Amino acid sequence: METIIRTIDYDNMDLEIIKQAAKIIKDGGIVAFPTETVYGLGANALNEKSVEKIYNAKGRPSDNPLIVHISSNKELYSLVESVKLKAQMLMDLFWPGPLTLIFPKSNLIPDTITAGLSTVAIRMPDNKIARELIKYSGVPIAAPSANISGRPSPTNASHVIKDLNGKVDMILDGGEVKVGLESTVLDVTGDIPTILRPGGITREMLEEAIGEVLIDPAIISDKELLSTPMSPGMKYKHYAPKAQVIIVEGEINKVIKKIKSLAEEKQKQNIRVGIMATEQTKNNYKTGFILSVGDRNKPETIAAKLFDCLRAFDEEGVEIILSESFSYEKIGFAIMNRLKKAAGHNILKV
Repeated sequence: METIIRTIDYDNMDLEIIKQAAKIIKDGGIVAFPTETVYGLGANALNEKSVEKIYNAKGRPSDNPLIVHISSNKELYSLVESVKLKAQMLMDLFWPGPLTLIFPKSNLIPDTITAGLSTVAIRMPDNKIARELIKYSGVPIAAPSANISGRPSPTNASHVIKDLNGKVDMILDGGEVKVGLESTVLDVTGDIPTILRPGGITREMLEEAIGEVLIDPAIISDKELLSTPMSPGMKYKHYAPKAQVIIVEGEINKVIKKIKSLAEEKQKQNIRVGIMATEQTKNNYKTGFILSVGDRNKPETIAAKLFDCLRAFDEEGVEIILSESFSYEKIGFAIMNRLKKAAGHNILKV
C-alpha cells in the first residue's frame, strides 16, 4: 500500500486536504491524524470492515476496545443508550478535550469497536484538524493511537510514518500534539464515576466538577488484567520502547546515586545505557545517553515529551533505559501510569 502523506497547517487549514482524508474514511479506508493527546488512526466507527483494518495495521489484540471520536455533542445521542446527569456536566465542562466517557452503547455501534462489551468509549478531541475530519467524514471515527500496538504512542507525524507508512491510506501531519498522553477514560455508567485510564483531565479536576470519583484497581495493580478491558491501556504492556526500562523510585538524591551506579555497572558489561532525567537532574549524569524529559516543577512538560523520549532512546540503540520516577500528583499519576506500563512494572525502590 502506498501511504499518502500530507502536511496541514493547524491555523490555516487546507480544507481540500481534509476533504481528501474524509473521503478515504467514507470509502472504508484508514487515516492517521493529530489530536491534542496523541496521533490517532481513524476509520468509520460504523463500518466493521474498516475497523478491522485498524486492528490489522496496528497488530492490535481484538479484545482491546477502541475509542469513538465525534465532532459535536449532537453526534453522541444516536451512539449511546443513555446519558446521565454527571456525564452531561462533564461534557459541558471538558468537551472538546482529553476526556473519554464510557456509556451504554446503542445498536449502531458494532461489537468490533467494543470488543463485545455493552459499553462504548466516546470523546470529542480538542484539535480542529481532528474535528474537521470527523465533520467532513459525516461519521463517528474510531481511533486508537497511530502506532504499532504496544509501542510508545506517537506525538508527531514522524513517529506515525516510522510505524505505519505503507500500512495505512493516509497520514495527516499536523505538527506536535499538545498534551502528549492519551485521554483520561472515565466510566460514567455506574453510580460513582470510575477512572479506567488516567490522563490530562485529572481526578482532582473531575472531583471538583462532580464530586467523588473512583480509580479502577487495575490502574494501580502490577498484575495482568484477565478479563476483557473496558478501556484501552488497561490490559496489555503498552507504550514500550525496544529497550528494557527500569524505573528507580525514591528520594531524588538516592535515585540519582543508584542510577549512576547502575549505569556504570551496565557500561562495564558493554550494555548501551540510556538515562531519562529532568532539567533539574540531567547534569548529575556522565555515563550513557542522557535525555531530559522535562521540568520536574512543570509535569505537563514531562507528559508532552515522555513518548518522544522513549522513541529517541530506540533511535539511539540503547539496550536499557534507567528512568527517574516522578510525582504521582495530578497529571503525574498519568505520567507514572504510562511509564510503569512501558517498564512492565519493573520498579527498583531505593
